[in-house]
Amino acid sequence: MAPRSAPAAVAATVDVLDLSAKKVGTVDLPGEWFGGEVNVPVMHQVVTAQLAAARQGTHKTKTRAEVRGGGRKPWKQKGTGRARQGSIRAPQWVGGGVSHGRVPKDWAQRVNRKMRRAALRSALADRLAGGNIVVVDRFAFDAPRTKDAVTALSALGAGPNVLLVLADFDEAAVLSVRNLGDVHTLLVDQLNTHDVLRSDTVVIEEAAVALIGTGTRSGDADVEIEFATSEEDGQ
Repeated sequence: MAPRSAPAAVAATVDVLDLSAKKVGTVDLPGEWFGGEVNVPVMHQVVTAQLAAARQGTHKTKTRAEVRGGGRKPWKQKGTGRARQGSIRAPQWVGGGVSHGRVPKDWAQRVNRKMRRAALRSALADRLAGGNIVVVDRFAFDAPRTKDAVTALSALGAGPNVLLVLADFDEAAVLSVRNLGDVHTLLVDQLNTHDVLRSDTVVIEEAAVALIGTGTRSGDADVEIEFATSEEDGQ
């Protein structure tokens, strides 16, 4: 791993906005996650491993031994003028087995915790350097409504691809952005390098900033969320 300068205690102090883009305060972004240099090789290795782990690996083709039939020799060895054949399930026959075909495989790659943290730190530092981190006091609505979410994101200047990081599960917020194909929602304990890098703007709730990297969220609810995914997710 390439040498990296030690992150500062505070990487930057940014404004905290409400959903109408009005400043309501400031927050210090911890240098542990938003400071230091951007390590591209580590990010590449971690993202590659993450995408590989998402592969199902359930692809399967049948060999000539697994295809039904073909137990009888189609014709005698000599005297027919045709090429010798031993089974109609050989790979060169239509309906035959596949030679060197794909079989179930575990595509997972080993990446240790230190590298995952370094990659996430680099991704967040890159987004901060580009001015693509937006901190909101709370991304919440009285009731689920996509129009309200579109208005809020437009006011915040977020786009075209947005990563919304919530401190805890909020049903109204999740349902409001679920139909927006260019908005990907994560809880803070699900934050990862790949989703940060594929987004143009990272919108983070103020309460989530201090929870990055802790593996926890602000509430105790353990809720499974079904998020909408774009076609390029490939999952």
